[in-house]
Amino acid sequence: MAESVRVLLTEDEVDKRIKELGEAISRDYEGETVHLVCVLKGGVFFMCELAKRITVPVTMDFMSASSYGSSTKSSGVVKIVKDLDEPLKDRHVIIVEDIVDSGRTLSYLIKMLGDREPASIKLCTLLDKPERRVTDVKVDYTGFEIPDEFVVGYGLDYDQRYRNLPYIGVVEFN
Repeated sequence: MAESVRVLLTEDEVDKRIKELGEAISRDYEGETVHLVCVLKGGVFFMCELAKRITVPVTMDFMSASSYGSSTKSSGVVKIVKDLDEPLKDRHVIIVEDIVDSGRTLSYLIKMLGDREPASIKLCTLLDKPERRVTDVKVDYTGFEIPDEFVVGYGLDYDQRYRNLPYIGVVEFN
C-alpha cells in the first residue's frame, strides 16, 4: 500500500507558532531557569526549535517512554525506555512533546516526574488531538489543536519515515 502526505500546517505556520510559544514561556518564567524535558523521539525537533526561542536560561534533558510495544494501538502500559540523566528537584520543568492524543503516557509521566519534587511541572505540545483523549491531561502550552488524522513531519513519523519534513502533513493511504 502506497501513501502520500498532504500539508496540514506549513513550515511558516509552525515556525510562527513556536516563536509565540517561546515568547509565552519566556514571559511566564521571567527571572527563572526552565528545564525542558524532551520525550523522544518525536519531540526532539520541536524542543530544539522551542529552546532557541526562549529568552530565559534553559537546561535540557531527554527521556523515552512507550505504551505501544510493537502495535499501532496503545497498550495502556507505559514503559520507560530511557530515563532522565539529571534530578528534577526544585527545577521548573516543562515536558516537551510532539503530540498529545490519548493522554495515557503523559498522564503517567507527569505523575512520575512530579514525584521527583520539581518546583513546577508543565506540559508543552506542538500538536493536540483532544478528541482522542481517554485520560485527562492538562496541556499548558499548545501549538495547534488538530483533527483526528494521522500526522507526520517535524519529528512525527510513520514507520520511522517523514520525521524530517519541515511541516506537519497528513498521511493519506492510496
